[in-house]
Amino acid sequence: MMKMAVNNLAYIVLLTMAVSLASASDPSPLQDYCVALNDSKAAVFVNGKVCKDPKLATPNDFFFSGLHLPGNTSNKVGPMVTPANVVQIPGLNTLGVSLARVDYAPYGLNPPHIHPRATEILTVLEGTLYAGFVTSNPENRLISKVLYKGDVYVFPQGLIHLQLNVGTTKAVAIAALGSQNPGVITIAKAVFGSKPAISTDVLTKAFQVDKNVVQYLQSQFWTDNHTY
Repeated sequence: MMKMAVNNLAYIVLLTMAVSLASASDPSPLQDYCVALNDSKAAVFVNGKVCKDPKLATPNDFFFSGLHLPGNTSNKVGPMVTPANVVQIPGLNTLGVSLARVDYAPYGLNPPHIHPRATEILTVLEGTLYAGFVTSNPENRLISKVLYKGDVYVFPQGLIHLQLNVGTTKAVAIAALGSQNPGVITIAKAVFGSKPAISTDVLTKAFQVDKNVVQYLQSQFWTDNHTY
């Protein structure tokens, strides 16, 4: 009887350990990378931001005034993003959420981009937007829809997505993102505007185009309309 009880206890312990290991994972990164530092005395950078003493918190740590102001859309592609993330609202640190206002000039494009650390939920406040995202390899299916005032659309984390103002008047949207620091990679700017530049031989082969086309694209001024 005693032997059976010991065996049952051992089984329960092993099962508990297995479940714990199966559910264990690293925390989601809050910036592009966090290089390990062996010297603990020099470790001053954390995954996210260092926390203020809670006793020193003020209402302004949880407040931001600015999303009522339209962004300047006078750029080559015609949108402007006004972020409200942990940089603007320190109280968002560790809370895993942020907002952004997106303004679009008539026919303005928020070009194909990804958020490496967040899913996005976009709500149209004004105007008409064509919005869509592309699924991962090998299907690469475009899932898109025309959105009107009050419509909501979801862009899954890490997938290429875009919005185009298809109206003759300005458009405005509010984006909610599932990270205090969602990050953004604008595809064209990252590929053709990287510093230092990606080798033209690499891009010529990757895009199957003439080297002159690649060099032309690399010479363009890439608008920095994304800051969140």
